Amino acid sequence: LTPATGTVRVDGRPVADWSPGELALRRSVLPQSAALSFPFTVEEVVRMGRAPWVGTPAEDEDDPAVAAAMVTTEVAAFADRPFGALSGGERARTALARVLAQRTALLLLDEPTAALDLRHQELVLRVCRERAAAGDAVVVVLHDLGLAAAYADRTAVLHGGRIAADGPPDEVFGEELLSAVYRQPVEVLPHPRTGVPLVVPRRDGRGTEAPARLG
Repeated sequence: LTPATGTVRVDGRPVADWSPGELALRRSVLPQSAALSFPFTVEEVVRMGRAPWVGTPAEDEDDPAVAAAMVTTEVAAFADRPFGALSGGERARTALARVLAQRTALLLLDEPTAALDLRHQELVLRVCRERAAAGDAVVVVLHDLGLAAAYADRTAVLHGGRIAADGPPDEVFGEELLSAVYRQPVEVLPHPRTGVPLVVPRRDGRGTEAPARLG
C-alpha cells in the first residue's frame, strides 16, 4: 500500500526505489498464514527463503542457513514431510524458518505466535529478541499483550487505523487506553517477579461491565 503521507524507508532509501529483488535481500516477511498449491516438503519450503541470494556470493551459505533455521524453529525432525500434512503450529514454524533462512537485517512478522502452543510462542519471541540483540530490526504484529510487554523494546497500539500510543510497554500499556481500544475493561498489573505489565480482562463475576470508549 502506498502511504497517504510520509515515506517508508528501508536502508535509508524510499521503499519504492528498491526493486523486488533488492528488497528481498534486505527484508523478509512472514504473513499471517501460509498456503501452498504443491506438495513441497518442509525443507523445500524453508529453502525458498534462500531464493533472493541465487547468483550472489551468499549462495554458498544456503545449506547452513536452511539447516540452522530448521533447528532454531524445531522443524528439522520432519524436514521430509509435505507442508500440507503439517498442523497449524508446524506450518507456522516452518514459515518462520523460511524467513530466518533468508538472513535479512529487517524482519516483518505478522502474528507469528497465533497458532503456537506456549513453548513455541516463547521460542519464537526469544528468536526475535536474539535477532534484535544482534542488530537486526524486528517488527512484530501481536494481539497477545503479555508477550508484547515481555519481549518488545517499543510498542505501538493501533486504534481505528491510527497509532493511539507509542513507546516502551510499561509506559504505553495503561488501563484507560487499552480498555478504550479493545472496548473491554482491563486491568494492568505488574508481574510479581519481573514487574513486566500483565494485561487481563476486568471481571466482577457477572460479566456486566460496559465497554469502554474513546472520547
